[in-house]
Amino acid sequence: MDNQSLYRIFCQGLPDLPIFAAPWHLDAVCEDGAWDAAIVHHGDQVVAAMPYFLKRKGPFRYLSMPHFTKFLGPLLLPEFRELKLEHQLYDELIRQLPAVHAMKQDFHPGFTNWLPFYWQGFQQTTRYTYRISLSEGLDKVMDGFNRNIRRNLKKAEQALRVHHDLSPEQFYEINQMSFARQGINIPYSKSLFLRHDTALAAHQSRQIFCAEDAQGRIHSAAYLIWDGQSSYYHLSGDDPELRQSGAGILLIWEAIRYTHEVLHLPIFDFEGSMMPQIEAIRRQFGAQQTPYFRIWKYNSGIYSLLEWINQYARRS
Repeated sequence: MDNQSLYRIFCQGLPDLPIFAAPWHLDAVCEDGAWDAAIVHHGDQVVAAMPYFLKRKGPFRYLSMPHFTKFLGPLLLPEFRELKLEHQLYDELIRQLPAVHAMKQDFHPGFTNWLPFYWQGFQQTTRYTYRISLSEGLDKVMDGFNRNIRRNLKKAEQALRVHHDLSPEQFYEINQMSFARQGINIPYSKSLFLRHDTALAAHQSRQIFCAEDAQGRIHSAAYLIWDGQSSYYHLSGDDPELRQSGAGILLIWEAIRYTHEVLHLPIFDFEGSMMPQIEAIRRQFGAQQTPYFRIWKYNSGIYSLLEWINQYARRS
């Protein structure tokens, strides 16, 4: 049996599998490349795995993050999550990764021990997502909102209605507006988004929210996904001419309520941002900063130089 098939079986027994690492999710989002997994056995049982996405560009082979995938990283069965076992299992997973010119992957927040990667020459930078705990109820969540958020939420609730009738095609068009407002192209095609949506809908792991006024104008739309532990504020979009209505704030609140009242999940995850203006908004909702690791390694000096040039050009 090949590693991808073994990984599919392994995931069935993992109680806290992140949605981004689910095999069906990887099937849908791995465009212009292929996914596979490193696998470690203990006897006949698969006890550790690490999914990866292999791409090619010209002469280069590299491991990257697929579209719509916030976190990947190593996964262990619960009974093998001890430090002395982690060192050994992670080392075995690293040895099974394919020979590539470079690797860059964002590991899920549950991963905290990157020492075996450090010992193998990898580098790390800490990034942040923002999460709201729902374990103490919605009143406690609302207490964490700052005054401006509460005022704008009340205003939006009076002027707009929220429904779930927006089609995926309509959502994509609204999502695209937010990129157009910033003068950039949307980074994924409509066909890829719809394939992603079809997989999520088939596994009952997404909900679309839409804020509409009395004239039938759509102010904002949001796309929530979830696994067994958290919901994720995955995608959103606004009509640039209607952004002052507070619709975006209203949809965040509705997504939080949905997570608590319908999904009965304890965590609402904003899926993070390292951008100052977005980070400030997350804090206004009372979200707590949660670290995760970006792990990378360059095995090619030429690839590293080209990557640096591309990053410099994007900042300029």
